Amino acid sequence: MPNAFASLTPLLTPSSVAIIGASDDPTRIGGRPIAYMRAQGFAGRLLPVNPKRAHVQDLPCVASVADLPEVPDVAIIAVPGEAAVQAIEALGARGVRAAIVFTAGFAEVDAAGEAAQTRLLAAAGAHGMRLLGPNCLGLFNARIGYYPIFSSAFENGFPHPGRIGIASQSGAFGTHVFAAARDRGLGTPLCVTTGNEADVSIGEVIGWLAEDPETDVICAYAEGIRAPERFLAALAAARAARKPVVMMKVGRSALGQSAARSHTASIAGDDAIAGAVLEEFGVLRARSTEEMLDFAYAATRRIYPPRNTLGVITVSGGAGVLIADAAESLGIAMPPMPEAAQAALRALVPFAAPANPVDCTAQVFNDIELVGQFAGSMVRDGGYASVLAFFSQTGGAASIAPRLRAQLRAVMRAHPDRLFALSVLAPQAMLRDYDADGFLVFEDPSRAVAAIAAMGRLGAAFAVAPPEAPPVVPRVSLPAMTPDEAAAKALLAAAGIATVPERASTNAAEAVAAAAAFGGEVVLKILSPDILHKSEIGGVLLGVSGAQAVAEGFETLIARARSAAPEARLQGVLVARQITGGVECALGVHRDPVFGPVAMFGLGGIFVEVLRDVVFRRCPFGEDVAMAMILSVRGAALLRGARGRPPADLAALAAMLARLSVFAQQAGPRLRAIDLNPVFALPEGAFAADAVIELEE
Repeated sequence: MPNAFASLTPLLTPSSVAIIGASDDPTRIGGRPIAYMRAQGFAGRLLPVNPKRAHVQDLPCVASVADLPEVPDVAIIAVPGEAAVQAIEALGARGVRAAIVFTAGFAEVDAAGEAAQTRLLAAAGAHGMRLLGPNCLGLFNARIGYYPIFSSAFENGFPHPGRIGIASQSGAFGTHVFAAARDRGLGTPLCVTTGNEADVSIGEVIGWLAEDPETDVICAYAEGIRAPERFLAALAAARAARKPVVMMKVGRSALGQSAARSHTASIAGDDAIAGAVLEEFGVLRARSTEEMLDFAYAATRRIYPPRNTLGVITVSGGAGVLIADAAESLGIAMPPMPEAAQAALRALVPFAAPANPVDCTAQVFNDIELVGQFAGSMVRDGGYASVLAFFSQTGGAASIAPRLRAQLRAVMRAHPDRLFALSVLAPQAMLRDYDADGFLVFEDPSRAVAAIAAMGRLGAAFAVAPPEAPPVVPRVSLPAMTPDEAAAKALLAAAGIATVPERASTNAAEAVAAAAAFGGEVVLKILSPDILHKSEIGGVLLGVSGAQAVAEGFETLIARARSAAPEARLQGVLVARQITGGVECALGVHRDPVFGPVAMFGLGGIFVEVLRDVVFRRCPFGEDVAMAMILSVRGAALLRGARGRPPADLAALAAMLARLSVFAQQAGPRLRAIDLNPVFALPEGAFAADAVIELEE
């Protein structure tokens, strides 16, 4: 939907600003915004409010909100505690559309602060006012000289012009990213910090930047996601606009999650699930400020190869090996040059190594036109989507650099659709010249490879066709309490999820009859809604055959259950046909507190328990997404038929996973988890042998 996030426009591009708690001291919290905006030429009106002063920083000052000579577009709140709530009420009554609340001591502190934050939000909401914060550092929009922010970062310089926007829950870290970008010469003219997110969330800021025609790249820092619907809508808007989102989503560790909750009163959620959601929308996840800015810098070229391949030209064989190692670890292909092209390059420099990496040796600097011939052949004959040239300090030599630039620039201009990067050591002025030519410039070649690989991931994400619709699954009514295994499988069967043939038995005779009906070996399992993890109490017997063994097995399981769980409700024993062959898989659903039901797929046994070879996806989804999940696990070769084994029925497995995702979505918030483990993926069909459904009672 166009302009879905337009309600933030008065907050981000106002023509008049009131400062509640304005200070005459330009170094204080209530004084810095005024000083910055005056220094940077904000063309709008500044309206200080302070009952103790008639003038603030040479501007007329009024005593109260009621005394303001006009209704400002936005107000800065720099007064403490309850005074902030009162200011919001007064501003709302005047019709102010947005407010930025610097004030801390709200939900990030304690229950009393949370109650005060609720009053603050209610006061704003009663008048339709958008609220940034509380407990936020503010924002800046350097394009219009607008600085409602109290960071000291601007004492060392203001933002450069550019097309990178920053959205950050943390004020200090958001301005850290800005300052690091400024010091690298990157243009980040707009930065918004959201603090406690009582109203405006980081998702909405990302969405506004996605719709902003002057922003090409979005950097984001998040500790937790408080408004998931708006966050997902923003990521969808950014992908639709082909605008990269580079995010640092922190809170991976238990300690980190605890810090996130205390810092911004956020729920960090499960990191693996958050990572799956970001991957779903093509978000680049950065591990450090350096990596975030590397990715954002590369993305400013707006070249995102959907089928990325890397060609490397180097004057150092050692650097070529380093680059090849980095490329392999990041999954970017480096196919060799065609044989004819290699022969032609050897004819130019007989001792060159022209495969890929193409080691042209230092000989090319005796005849600089050789650089253009080698680089041109790589792009033209090799067909690489991305090219990295390693010239180290030679590329910064005053006697060589101008001629080298001319050769490389000619190749780039002949192939404007390719991504070109250089690894050189040179004076800052010379690096700026290379950058102005259009080259990505990195000191470290490994960082260059990481950035190039990230652009390929963006290209693949932007090229993805719209996913298929999820399958139509009958809506199933959930029972009042967590069901036993038999009842859980009946629910799943109603949703079209196949299970291993089985019967419930309440006595040994019924168990013997059930086993005889199936023929061959059977599996016996204790049946109780209170014993969900049966193997932990010895509640599963495999490979049971014969009437006597079945009868004895029934009694054994009942006795074990009574001993291990004397309070459990025992409903008998489940008798199931024993499945042999195929590949054991694990399917499941977990209700994430942020993103709702999330499906999991992995291979069974050691792959799940030890190797953690699993993949997650937000529910619901279609069979195409399910198939992609299945094929993405490291052990997928076993399903394809490794070592002479017959391939599994992947279509049946994907259909089961997709139907499970719809079942979970339709089940609603009472569904806590589903665990299907093992699921036997056979050459024909897939069948769940065990099922646990956990419900909120």
